[in-house]
Amino acid sequence: MFIDIPPQHQERVICAITASIKYAVPANIVLAVAEKEAGKPGQWVRNTNGTHDVGVMQFNTTYLKQLSHYGITANDVAAKGCYPYDLAAWRLHGHISKDTGDIWTRAANYHSRTPKYNAIYRADLIKKANKWAAWIQKNLTKNPASLPEVAATLPKVVHTVEHTKPSTQVAMTSVYVPRAISIKNGNE
Repeated sequence: MFIDIPPQHQERVICAITASIKYAVPANIVLAVAEKEAGKPGQWVRNTNGTHDVGVMQFNTTYLKQLSHYGITANDVAAKGCYPYDLAAWRLHGHISKDTGDIWTRAANYHSRTPKYNAIYRADLIKKANKWAAWIQKNLTKNPASLPEVAATLPKVVHTVEHTKPSTQVAMTSVYVPRAISIKNGNE
């Protein structure tokens, strides 16, 4: 499917982009978080604070109590397939729409709200997100048919990449996102 993406990472790309569309989170950010977390289905990693990071998106167990109200369990978070990416995009959407700081700090809250750890994660997240934005522009905006699974799932989707200057504050009602993919449904 994608010549420059190893076969074992193609599911990550498809699942991350699909989840980004569902939860209105820039695809390059979801892809960057997926690359940074680099978990595996069923994986549990114990943190020093007693929590665990679970599955492909290393979803922290502190969020499981909130998810349990919807019948979502640790097994769902640890599962194979795209569902863990959906949960991660849901969580990223919450951070980006409700937290304070610039979009990169908000997205890095996925990892930690502690300033020291957030800053380290944030710096690497920006690098990875810029890499993915360039990849998206090269592979998807010029050839949307290269991702037929997404096109089949979400008909009439148009992919565009916006190049903008970084902002210190970004409101979710705005489309102003540094080097982000913007997805527009054909019905809009």
